[in-house]
Amino acid sequence: MKSGNACYHSVQNLLSSSLLRRNLNIKVYRIVIFHVVLYGCGTWSLTLREERRLRVFENRVLRGIFGPKRDEVTGEWRKLHNEELNDLCCSSNIFRVITSRIRRWAGHVAFMGGEERCV
Repeated sequence: MKSGNACYHSVQNLLSSSLLRRNLNIKVYRIVIFHVVLYGCGTWSLTLREERRLRVFENRVLRGIFGPKRDEVTGEWRKLHNEELNDLCCSSNIFRVITSRIRRWAGHVAFMGGEERCV
């Protein structure tokens, strides 16, 4: 998680820039930051606290990309809600990716069975 935060902070100005289109910023997030955060996640055992921290991290990055939203009724600026972020980004959340990779890793381990492999 620390390396993901460091990676995010190194490209934070790029992601919040209005010079690049949002879908390009999302691609930068998905290609660079997402993979740094998820490195080796197939072998993790997640607790509820870690799951919450990963979701908070993902929402913070997406809020940085999409920025605030102007309320139609009051005209005031506000942060986007989590559901709005998920609708705007329209991709699977970080926890689903982790659980699928954990299942995939468990499948590899089960397939190996009791065989001893020498490298």
